Amino acid sequence: MTRAKEAERPVREPYRKTIGAHVQHAARVHRALVARKLTTLGLYPGQEQVLKILADAGDMTMGDLATTLRVRPPTASKTVGRLHVQALVERKTSEGGDGRLVRVGLTEAGRAKALALDDLWFAAEDEMLADLDTKDVKRLRKLLRRIEKTLQPHEHLGGDDEDDEGEG
Repeated sequence: MTRAKEAERPVREPYRKTIGAHVQHAARVHRALVARKLTTLGLYPGQEQVLKILADAGDMTMGDLATTLRVRPPTASKTVGRLHVQALVERKTSEGGDGRLVRVGLTEAGRAKALALDDLWFAAEDEMLADLDTKDVKRLRKLLRRIEKTLQPHEHLGGDDEDDEGEG
């Protein structure tokens, strides 16, 4: 390769300096912050998503819940089982059916926890954005939406079925 061609190539930064590395690290730190805050509600990461989905959508089948969470049904079932032990969700078998179709919904205690999650998320967001002004926040939101849109076709490529809960 000629020197002129070499000069035209962009110089690559080490991985730790890439945008991807910064996004990944910020997401990891944010996730840890939210996890600490969730403990004040007696929840583990992943459980809050189930509570909010059920609060917004109402009762759902386990299959629909798993699809919405983008996890396999056994993963959703495991999380629902733990929330059931805490009396935050209830399982209901379908009426008139063969009993295999199970719907899950929030209990009153589950609805109260779901409402408390909004304050928790806003508090975490306030901490995360404390050093940014309104203009920066709007710009960041816009840029992240553009990145999400660009990456959306690749979303199905795997890795979304984590067991997010910290209790094992």
